[in-house]
This record gives sequence, C-alpha cells and structure tokens, in this order.
Amino acid sequence: MPSKAEQISDTQYPIPNLFVIVGPTAVGKTALALDLARRLSGEIVSADSRQIYRQMDIGTAKPTREEQSLVPHHLIDVVAPDEPYTLAQFQADAYAAIDGILGRGKLPLLVGGTGLYVRAVVEGLHIPRVPPNQELRAQLARQDPLALFEHLRELDPGAAARMDPRNVRRTIRALEVCLTTGGRFSELGRVSPPPYRVTQIGMTMSRSELYARIDARVDCMMEQGLVAEVEALVKRGYSWSLPSMSGLGYREIGAYLRGEVLLDEAVANIKRDTRDFVRRQYAWFRLKDERIRWFEARMPVDQVEKFVADQRG
Repeated sequence: MPSKAEQISDTQYPIPNLFVIVGPTAVGKTALALDLARRLSGEIVSADSRQIYRQMDIGTAKPTREEQSLVPHHLIDVVAPDEPYTLAQFQADAYAAIDGILGRGKLPLLVGGTGLYVRAVVEGLHIPRVPPNQELRAQLARQDPLALFEHLRELDPGAAARMDPRNVRRTIRALEVCLTTGGRFSELGRVSPPPYRVTQIGMTMSRSELYARIDARVDCMMEQGLVAEVEALVKRGYSWSLPSMSGLGYREIGAYLRGEVLLDEAVANIKRDTRDFVRRQYAWFRLKDERIRWFEARMPVDQVEKFVADQRG
C-alpha cells in the first residue's frame, strides 16, 4: 500500500516541508530556530520532553515569554508536572501542530534535543497505545532495577538491547507495555514515514566550548532562581517521585532541599549530569548520520538560511 507521501506525490501535489533542528543541550537550537522562523515565516514545534511541563521554566531552559512572543510556539506548557504525557500523545499533538502550521501557509520547525520525540515524528514510529497503569508501575518500581532490566531482557530482548539499564523509568514503561498487551515494546521500532519532506539540521561545537556554555547556563539558572522554582513546585504538592521532578536540575536541587548535599555540590552535580546528558545526545544524534546536515554553531545564520531555502525548492 503506498505511503501518504506517495499518495500526495501521485496526485501531483508538492510534498510539504518539515525542517528539524537537533543537537545537544546548550548548543543554541532555540536561537537558531527563532532566527529562521522570523526570517522564513515559520512556527516552532518543541520536541523537548521537559518543556511540556507548566511551572517548570528555569530548569528546562524553556524559551522566555519574550522569545515565545516573537514567533508562535507549540507543545510548550502542555501538562501540569503531575500529569502523564506519553510518547504517543506527543506524536499525535506534534502532527496536529505541524499540519496546522502548514495549513496556515507557514514553515514548521521541529526543534529539540529529545531524540525519541524527534524520531517519533520524522520516522512515524508505531507506538503502543497503552495508557499508564499506576498500580503496575508502583509494583515494578519497588523491585531491584537490575532485576527489572533482566525481566525486560527475557520478555523483549530487542527493546533491552536498545535501552540504557540505568534508565529505570523507561525500563518500567517497556515492561508495562509487555505485561499489559502480551506483545513487545520493541514493536515501537516499526515505522510509517509521515507525509512530509523531512530535512534535519544538526548544530554542534567542540566539547570544551559546549561544556563551558553548560557551566555558564547552569550558573545563570541559579541566578534566575532555580532553587526557588523547585521549592515552589514542592510547596504545590508535586512529589519528588514524579517523572517531571527527575529532570536535570530538579533532581539535583531536590537533593539539596532534602538536606542530602550542599548547594555548591548540587550545582556541580547539575553541570556534571548535563555533560553526561550531552554525551548521550551525541550518541543519539550521530555526527556521521547522513540524514542530518551538521552546522557549526558559530556559523552565520545566513548560511543555514540559504541551506533551508535551497531545500525548500
């Protein structure tokens, strides 16, 4: 059966463009997206699994209100910190946002560093529509993480092979799908490409420069009031065990607020953990991936704009 893209092509309609901006945290994706959107009449669709949460602005490096006022942004502030939001929901919401942008005659820009979010959209992942089962999750969370991962390896070796054993939350989700459906979480690997002509743009810079930018950004977050932001979330009743509260910055400041570490140590841990996250992002968005056109972050935006214009045809 022909894909949606092929059906569109067969009827002689042009395939709409979707431009994707990826790369590690702190590399400058937000600034580039804003520049391109303003120059090319575009709108931005966030592909960041932390920026979906309301009331979590500083620690997620969310675009400021001023930045969001410059061009329309989508999929930011989608749910409260204690509301579940699945990959399947994101995929559906992203497609709806992109189609809406195209319907307005604008250029959609999917922007973010959450690799699975990006892949769900650009590859059209088949995602198990399994709603969260909080009781089952709680049962699994009480078990030893290594035992959980071994259980997943028995039920779905394909999923386990692609997963970090330290990512307990994702292990639990994979087991939840397997145990609820009797199938395999690795079915996620099947794809149906969406009806867009996808062009991926990657931003990169030297590790030493990127790490220096990370350190400076964390220091800026502290000056902007990250501790107060986390304190306010706790006062509103949001539990430390929530997925939203396990994100970079929030878990480390949480350890400080619970008296487990000193503030200086918590800040150092944020910087260290963010560097670790960058290494995982580079492993996901590989520099040798021929589907991604990489640009040095210091390159003038004019050159990226020219590339986008050439790709639009």
